[in-house]
Amino acid sequence: MSFSLDIREFAEKTKGNIEEIVKKVSIDLLSSVVDRSPVGNPELWAANIEHRAANTRAADDYDFKVAARNTVINLTDSNFTKSGKLKRNVKYAKPLTKTERDQNFNVNGLVAGKGYVGGRFRGNWQVSFEVGATGMLDLVDPTGSAAKAIGKGVLEHYQIGVGKIWIMNNLPYGPRLEYEGWSNQAPAGMVQITVTEFQMYINKAVSELSK
Repeated sequence: MSFSLDIREFAEKTKGNIEEIVKKVSIDLLSSVVDRSPVGNPELWAANIEHRAANTRAADDYDFKVAARNTVINLTDSNFTKSGKLKRNVKYAKPLTKTERDQNFNVNGLVAGKGYVGGRFRGNWQVSFEVGATGMLDLVDPTGSAAKAIGKGVLEHYQIGVGKIWIMNNLPYGPRLEYEGWSNQAPAGMVQITVTEFQMYINKAVSELSK
């Protein structure tokens, strides 16, 4: 996907510098794709969802048996004294506490991605001039703040004549995130949606810079 438009006509409306419009629009585009980029969350992985569901069913089954046992106790007259109190040798079973469900049945456990920290895809958005950046970055950036700050720093040096501005993400699973709905966090992709808002960013830049 690409962003393309002759923005000189918009620059004329601002009576200002076309470079400032390009910088502003590019920074907004970068922020959009970074913010829309999914951040890996092991709790949402299918294997972990299935694992937690199975453990939750086991915990629920335990509590069901506890409730059934206590019901039988209540329905058995010989378990009570004449005054209606439970005899000393008869004990109610206790349902699981929240802590016990977690510790004994691992209802919140993970079978995949333990120690995983999401944000590598967000951290791999790169900005360059003339030719697209190659390679991948070893940057984990869950909030996207670092990627945006680095990209903004590059864009601040933009000048007319340096060529095209490239906003790239070279991680191999990028196309699957963009086009195949690989993440529930970005089912319609990132760039595709941002492309539809391109004109809005142009208008915003023109409005702000013409004041």
